[in-house]
Amino acid sequence: MSKTILIGSPNSGKSLLFNRLTGLNQKVANFPGVTVNINSGKSLAQPSNEFLDFPGAYSLQTISGEEKIAVEAFYNALQDPEISSVVCVVDATRLEKGLIFALQVINACAEHQKSLIIAANMSDVLEQHNLSMDTTGLEKALGVPVVKISAKSGSGLDQLQALAINHRDLPSPYTSDIIASDESLNHRQAQQLAEDFGPKGDLLINSQTRLDQFFLHSWFGGLSFLVIMYLLFQSIFSWAAPVMDGVESSLQFMAEIILPLLPEGVISDFTADALFGGIGAFLVFVPQIFVLTLVVGMLEDSGYLARAAVICHKPLRLFGLTGKSFIPMLSSVACAIPGIYAARTVDSPRKRWLTYLAIPLMPCSARLPVYSLLIAAFIPASNMFGGLIGWQGLAMFGIYVFGILCGLLVTALVSKTNKGMQSDLPFVLEMPPYRLPSWRPLLRNAWSRSKHFVTKAGKVIFLVTVVIWLLGYFPNQGASLGESWLGQMGQWIEPLFSPFGLDWKYGVAILTSFLAREVFVGTLGTLFGIEGGEENIISLADHIQNSGLPIGAGFALLVFFSIALQCVSTLAVLRRETGSWRLPTQLFISYSIFAYAAAWLTFVIVQAIAG
Repeated sequence: MSKTILIGSPNSGKSLLFNRLTGLNQKVANFPGVTVNINSGKSLAQPSNEFLDFPGAYSLQTISGEEKIAVEAFYNALQDPEISSVVCVVDATRLEKGLIFALQVINACAEHQKSLIIAANMSDVLEQHNLSMDTTGLEKALGVPVVKISAKSGSGLDQLQALAINHRDLPSPYTSDIIASDESLNHRQAQQLAEDFGPKGDLLINSQTRLDQFFLHSWFGGLSFLVIMYLLFQSIFSWAAPVMDGVESSLQFMAEIILPLLPEGVISDFTADALFGGIGAFLVFVPQIFVLTLVVGMLEDSGYLARAAVICHKPLRLFGLTGKSFIPMLSSVACAIPGIYAARTVDSPRKRWLTYLAIPLMPCSARLPVYSLLIAAFIPASNMFGGLIGWQGLAMFGIYVFGILCGLLVTALVSKTNKGMQSDLPFVLEMPPYRLPSWRPLLRNAWSRSKHFVTKAGKVIFLVTVVIWLLGYFPNQGASLGESWLGQMGQWIEPLFSPFGLDWKYGVAILTSFLAREVFVGTLGTLFGIEGGEENIISLADHIQNSGLPIGAGFALLVFFSIALQCVSTLAVLRRETGSWRLPTQLFISYSIFAYAAAWLTFVIVQAIAG
């Protein structure tokens, strides 16, 4: 099998091109000695060819930590005999910047005897503005094929794939008659090439400037950021609600068909309590994971996330962080693990360490089913201001803001008490162009992430559900949950959680959730299923409402899960990134104590207000 490297500058459309070529049928390819994940996937058109999507870089002469990771991976891969070709993706709307990097790649490929193709992406944007570029002239000047493509529309991809598989001509190191110092040579060469063969016009640049005058404005920019973030969390309920209702109705329909066909006894009870009650209760919330991934992808694909990082830089500095910490923190909204990996791009080791402290407090998608369940149980599904604002969406927004503020307060406290944390490298971040999101890749990515989330969490949930069900069902065959093995064990831990209004069933669910946060929902579903008998097919939120759980306890649970360290996987990844168990252990102990104290205080205050 032949392999083709995809490399390019950030925001050049490289990852979108990779998704187009592979259909997101991808895996992680790890190269020895490289501490970075590289996506790989077989070509849809030519399954015998495999594409490798490498991290973006601005230069092969590394300065920042993020570039060093990408460049090390690239040079290691060039030594792989299975690599047959390299595709360097450049942004045709910013040709000069792309050619600075492309010239370096040409020389690297010539040195390692790898064939090279230049993919001039975003040709559709040029056409929209009646601009063009001379690809034939650029080919002759560079001595390598140049293909004009659009990763968004798919134009030019057939030609690109054919060249990547069949092209075997080796490039020669690029030279010119330009006299310049070594430091500025590539820049002068790229500038001259862009002037000779690149598009002529600045309509695109002017349009970006007008948009940034609003989104980066000192007042309007901050206000628009808050509105966009609120709409993000409101959409989790409003867009996902119909699908969630459909999933719940489907599960109930399946239960009504399957359960009567099973013989009464252990098999029937296990299917009803463990499968439909435990695992089924978790599956209801998967549409919200899909919506969250889709909306975050829209913001990233549109070019807005980089603006959000710039907007957040000044306030983040007050808490000892940098604008580059925003991306890892936002990545943690999906999962803490990619957020921890993304923190590698924070140049300053001190700021990176502070970012590690904040990431576990970011509200990850594994917590989303827990938040959604408790909000559905205690917050009415009503709207105000003519339906513009929903109480449940506002509650979700509030709990996310609470978690983020907790993370910022922790970093501020540490940075203020440790003077060595206050120095930092300059904040430099490129602004990608604004684009209309490409819906097909976004939908496929949201589906892929949701599927991965289900398969990953499903294994843990199934194992825990089986264990919980066995302990809760025997020795009395489900006649009394309180007298089961699990009930007897639960009595031991109940005093630990009773100070904020929780009985042993919630205590057991909290303890199992340290394996994975979403297990909390599955555990409760199983326990209520065993306890409820024939009523197990009603929604889990209804079970909680019928159980008489105090409203203060519900809010205490929200606060507890917002602060307590996420799961054992987070600890393991932190240990691998820091090279020691010291930081993970400190965070687990301190955040657990913090979460317990905050949950108790919340219970006391809310119960006092509720009367």
